Formats: sequence, structure tokens, C-alpha cells
Amino acid sequence: MFDITSAIYAILIAFIANIILCPIIIPFLTRLKFGQNVRDDGPQTHLVKAGTPTMGGIMILISLLIASAFFLKDNMDAVMVIFVTVGYGIIGFIDDYIKVVKKRSLGFRAYQKLICQLVVTGVFLYYIYNYTEIGTEVYIPFTDGATIEIGWLYIPFFFFVMVGTVNSVNLTDGLDGLAAGVTVLVTVFFMFAAKAMGSGILPVAGAAVGALLGFLLFNAYPARVFMGDTGSLALGGFIASMAILMKMPAVLVIVGLIYVLESLSVIIQVLYFKATHGKRIFKMAPLHHHFEQCGWKETKVVTLFYVITAICCLVGFLATKNFF
Repeated sequence: MFDITSAIYAILIAFIANIILCPIIIPFLTRLKFGQNVRDDGPQTHLVKAGTPTMGGIMILISLLIASAFFLKDNMDAVMVIFVTVGYGIIGFIDDYIKVVKKRSLGFRAYQKLICQLVVTGVFLYYIYNYTEIGTEVYIPFTDGATIEIGWLYIPFFFFVMVGTVNSVNLTDGLDGLAAGVTVLVTVFFMFAAKAMGSGILPVAGAAVGALLGFLLFNAYPARVFMGDTGSLALGGFIASMAILMKMPAVLVIVGLIYVLESLSVIIQVLYFKATHGKRIFKMAPLHHHFEQCGWKETKVVTLFYVITAICCLVGFLATKNFF
């Protein structure tokens, strides 16, 4: 349906849109005092970030929508990826609004956020079952394209992949440029996978790459703007929906290893803390904060996670080489 040229056009359109939008919207966010509230229990070095404009995910979403608009006609898979991305972005925006305007540092109550995420995911699942031929199969990495049929278990598996990925990307968004840079690399992988499989989400993946590259110019250390939950939840929905549409949630575990490690570090920390009545395995969770507490510079941690993700994406290509 689309060739790589369409993805390149989408990258350029989204990139240009973002570098135009950021200098306009960042001062606007600053004037509205939409600054980041830094939690007291976080790394003390992050206190200097207080007041940096957040909700920068708005620019990512707008530029993504502008570039994708050229490629949505008769392309329902791409439309649904955009739906999921915007749906989760709206949840994140409300969460950010509560944090910034209501001055409640944790935003949405956990159950409120989960209910909203389940609704968006449920609509996407309805589309998958009724308007696609994806079925309940999942590709097995490092095979010749073999799949595993999981039947009725696909429904809880689907919700686990979607909600788990969204919240894992959210946890990864803790250092300047970290979530945006890691997600650029993961999205590039899925962009080439979409090209190889002839998927209609190819140009939308390109639009996300361009949007993130443009955003990184303002989000890299020292960040002039943070994406907030508006951006991180949207990106999580975007990545997860692409993986689902290409039957590649198992491959997502490989290329998105950083997301997995960030989530596991939090889960392990909480469980160990409760089991030992106050002891910790990590100096601080999520994982990127542990390295900071070990004395690593923020930029070194971010670079390490970029390199790990790049290597994991190469492994991902090997795991799916039958498609390329």
C-alpha cells in the first residue's frame, strides 16, 4: 500500500511541524505556569527541574496528526493506531492537568487511570476482533515466521500488552530525552517491519519518528520541555498498537527491553520492600534513578539506555529476519 518514500515524507512533515510548534507552545506553557512538579522523594538533583514546562506531548501529538493526515484515507489500521495514541494522550493530558493545575503531584488516582486505559484498549480490541484478520495468533521470535495460537487467552494477553506497555513507557520518562530517544529507536524498528510486511501503519510510524526527532531538540539535556504523561502514555499506546497489529508483541519485549527493565525494577523494588519490611534491592526505582544514585551523570544513563535499545533493535531484526 505504501512504500518507504511515504514514511520519509511523513518523517519530514512531522519533524518540521514540531520544530515550528515547540518555540511557539513552550513559551505559552511557561506563561500558563504549566511547570513540572518534582516529587520530594525523587533524586535531589532533579529539584532544579521544577518549573520546566511539561505537557510537551501536545506538540508530539499535533505534529503526528498533521503528518499522518495525508495517509489515513482508506487506511483503518493507521486510523486505529492514531485513535489509540490520541486516546491515551488525552488520559495523560488530564493526568498532567491535575498535577499542574490542581497541584497534586501524583495526578489521576491509580484506579481512575486504569479504567480509562481499559476503555481505550477495549475499543481497540473490538476493532481487532471485528474488522481485521489478525485473529489470536502471535509471532514467535527467532523462527521462520511461526505463530502460536492462544485462543481465548488472547483477550487478557491483549490487555496486558497494551496497558503494560503504556505504563512501562510512562515509567521510562524520567530523564531528559530518555523516553523520546528510546521510543524513536523502537519506532524505527517497527517502521521497517511495517515496510517489510506491507502494513498500512508504515507512514504513521514515520510520522512518529519525525515528531520525536523534532521534540528531542527541545527535550534533550538540559530539557526545555518535558513530554509529561500526555506524551508518555500516548507513545506507549502507539508502540503497543503497532506491535499488536503486526502480531509482534513478543518481539516488543526484545526491542523494548528498556521498558521491560524499568517496569520490572519497580515491581521488584515494591515486592522486596514489602517482603523485607523496608529493605531495597535498588537504591531507587525505576532503574534509571538507581544508576543516578550510584553516581552516574544523567546524560551517561540516557546514552547507555539508547545504546542498549539500538542493540536490542538489531537483535529484533535477527528475531524477525524471515520478514525482511
